[in-house]
Amino acid sequence: MSLATVAIVGRPNVGKSSYLNAVIGRRIAIVEPTPGVTRDRLIIDVRVGDRNIQLMDTGGIGIVDVAQLDDDIAYQIDMAIELADAVIFLVDGKDGITALDQQVADTLRRLKKPVILGVNKIDHPKRDPQAGEFWALGLGEPHPLSALEKLGVDALLDDVVAMLPEDFYPGESPNELPKFAFVGKRNVGKSTLLNTMAGEARVIVSEIAGTTRDAVDVDLEYEGLKFTAIDTAGVMKKGKVPSSIDFYSQTRTEAAIRRCDVVLFLIDATDDISQVDKKIAMQVRDQGKPCILAINKWDLASGRMESKDYLEYIGEKLPGFHFAPVVFISALEEFNTKGVLEVAFDIYGQASKRVGTGELNRLLEQAFEKRKPGGKRGYKARIYYGAQVETSPPTFVVFVNDLRMFPENYRRYLENRLREAFDFAEVPLQVRFRRRTSLYHA
Repeated sequence: MSLATVAIVGRPNVGKSSYLNAVIGRRIAIVEPTPGVTRDRLIIDVRVGDRNIQLMDTGGIGIVDVAQLDDDIAYQIDMAIELADAVIFLVDGKDGITALDQQVADTLRRLKKPVILGVNKIDHPKRDPQAGEFWALGLGEPHPLSALEKLGVDALLDDVVAMLPEDFYPGESPNELPKFAFVGKRNVGKSTLLNTMAGEARVIVSEIAGTTRDAVDVDLEYEGLKFTAIDTAGVMKKGKVPSSIDFYSQTRTEAAIRRCDVVLFLIDATDDISQVDKKIAMQVRDQGKPCILAINKWDLASGRMESKDYLEYIGEKLPGFHFAPVVFISALEEFNTKGVLEVAFDIYGQASKRVGTGELNRLLEQAFEKRKPGGKRGYKARIYYGAQVETSPPTFVVFVNDLRMFPENYRRYLENRLREAFDFAEVPLQVRFRRRTSLYHA
């Protein structure tokens, strides 16, 4: 059994993204009163009663995009309708029926799949009669709702789910796939890499900077490897964020780094490492995320520089990433695209590893015997025991008698021993000392 996909369609600014946000209870789609904010298809797994479906947000039908991407957006909408098992057609109850609503309704009536009509911005029972005029669209009963006030939101979704065959949506939650976030500055090739792996134009690719605005989750299988790809907006310098939409996009990118399992940090081989690249590196490092440095467009740069020279250059410009594997790729030419994914799965496995308590404490005992921190004021340093408390990144807490006896260089010493002993060579580690109060002193 497969999950049913329900697409939300409609003209610009009728509240499609607001409806999606109301359903899932958090702001996953950008909401902004500018036509054409949502350009790619956003797909979210949603629990409805005892069932699971995929809810798909789309761009506004019939928009004229300021970045001249209207043909690409129209393609994404057409694909959404084609892939959907049911459609929610959202209209604006305050505006009434428009010519564009009638055109969309004509198309949807020809679909051989369930279509349900939602009339948004009906924020008071006294305004329910306004929804009645939408019977004229010939799509059955209009369902009044207010996405902003969260009125009628769940009822509409219940009704559309009731229209689907039982075998479309299982009661069991789908297996969680590893999440890989594609991050980097603008025009570095993130969406191109994702589309290469998807085998279709899954997200819009354009030479216009800033095409991707939301962090888009896409479940993919590429060369037998299954994962969730998170495409993100290109990061800009803080002082150059020109609008609230771009600000929200930057925020989504930061959130994508927080919630992913592995970061695929794309760097343009044809350009110098910039302050924006360093800013992204800092975000990834501060979150303690496993990271691959994917050097894209290598087909254009390899003749000018040897890979070993570029590795030295990366080491100088991004010194905090000595542990991160570096993979040279070309998303456009499909060079080493499977290779970068195999490395992502490898470090995902490293970051997800749990070390047994017995193994860990034997290692700590051996490391302590080999090298002890210096004692202070007549006391001797002592390690009582350690435990792994988290994965991704692997995090270890070591209980000691006096925190002042365990300086930063000793923390790095234990971190290196853990890397060597338990194959954490390419992922960040966190080692924290915690004082344990003991009634007895050695």
